[in-house]
Amino acid sequence: MKVIIYDKPDRSVEEVAGAIRSKFPNAEIATAPNRMVMKVKREEFLDVCTFMKDEMSFEHNSCVTPVDYMDHFTVVYHISSWANHIWAEVQVDLPRDDPTVDSVTPLWGGANWHEREAFDLMGVVFKGHPDLRRIMLPEEFKFHPLRKDFQVGRRV
Repeated sequence: MKVIIYDKPDRSVEEVAGAIRSKFPNAEIATAPNRMVMKVKREEFLDVCTFMKDEMSFEHNSCVTPVDYMDHFTVVYHISSWANHIWAEVQVDLPRDDPTVDSVTPLWGGANWHEREAFDLMGVVFKGHPDLRRIMLPEEFKFHPLRKDFQVGRRV
């Protein structure tokens, strides 16, 4: 049996959160051991993610989750830094009448299909995505069935 011994993290969660706060003072950050949850403004979202990847060693995006709160959307990105042993959620609020945010697919290729799924089912538009098109529903569909304002039983 092979035993994997993890090295000590390069940076603590407090050090990473402090570096992000100093560069992006508008970011709201909560920490716990090996966990970080942050809410960032849409205008700073891509810059925050770029900083986290390039400067804070967040090398992996595991999931993109859009949440419909009726009056707005929140998109939650689950990213991790193996070097720092930190799992983070980066949340960005989007107005219901303009659910648009920059794509992180150029940073983390694994976000590609997650962003396409969020577009297809919830109608969130990811600016700069290399191939933003429906992934499950036919291209001609004009609705997004997981939105709370979707009318069940309507004819398509």
